[in-house]
Amino acid sequence: MKHKIIISAAIALVILLLAVAIGSIFVHPWEIVRIILHRTLGLGCVEDISNANNAIIWNLRLPRVLLAFLVGAMLSVSGAIMQSVLRNPLASSFTLGVSSGASLGAALVLFTGLAFLPMMTLPVAGFAMGMATMVFAITLASRIDGMMENNTIILMGMVISMFINAVTTLLMALNREGVQRLIFWQLGSFSMQNWMPVVLLAPILLVGILVTLRYNRELDIMTFGEDNARTMGVNLRLVKWALLLIAAGLTGSAIAFVGIIGFIDLVAPHTVRRLFGSRHIVVIPLSAIFGGSLMVVADLVARTITPPNELPVGVVTALIGAPFFAYIYFVGRRRANA
Repeated sequence: MKHKIIISAAIALVILLLAVAIGSIFVHPWEIVRIILHRTLGLGCVEDISNANNAIIWNLRLPRVLLAFLVGAMLSVSGAIMQSVLRNPLASSFTLGVSSGASLGAALVLFTGLAFLPMMTLPVAGFAMGMATMVFAITLASRIDGMMENNTIILMGMVISMFINAVTTLLMALNREGVQRLIFWQLGSFSMQNWMPVVLLAPILLVGILVTLRYNRELDIMTFGEDNARTMGVNLRLVKWALLLIAAGLTGSAIAFVGIIGFIDLVAPHTVRRLFGSRHIVVIPLSAIFGGSLMVVADLVARTITPPNELPVGVVTALIGAPFFAYIYFVGRRRANA
């Protein structure tokens, strides 16, 4: 297991360096390494590197690329958790209303004039409403079905998501001025980001991975069915609550700063399971590495494919993820009918 993670981490590091290097001005990867060592550890001398390159790397590209990696990793770990807990290959935190709740929170901020500090009020509102929506969905499912069956949880999430989406659409119809900004936020973007979200999200991702790995045995057992899990002594109600809240926290934290970015949480865990097996002690860290790297590549495409304009990164991930989504769905149906 260790060598797989080490090799994957090395490939991810190369992707990160290339993503920082590529842009309107190409900066040699060795210069990037020197700037990072000098800024973080005070090692070496960077007097031969232009002030422009120094500022571009440290203030613009590096925080953006690291943020893209963190967001991709958080969404992918969340997706891996949801697919295992709900035993549904198409499940994600978005299934249970995190995205719809976050959109409503953002709409309330933009349409009511509360965005006096956009860098903080939007993330806080998006995170709070996204988490609240999912907690409400799980609570309602547990009240209706004491066993918290997976189908009940998914159904409640879908119903609540549709209702909240309708409320958001109503707000958009009544407040035309902020619609364009809300739509751009919903499509997701890493532009104009600084080091603050990176510093905030890095420990959240680390804690989320470590706590999830604490439940790796339960996740492995739950993939074989709820009856088998109960037979083997798994407290399904407690474990589901804990893991679903971890997944919601990771997703809510990730989309709070950059908007809604879909399909990464679907593509990354499935690819990891296909390549490395289904043991969650491997799936969780590798999903983080693979999902983070995929998000970095998607953001690189978004900001370089149509210069000087920039595409919303959610558009790029949708172009990648939608065919993947269809493939999983139709292959799953074919196997079920076989």
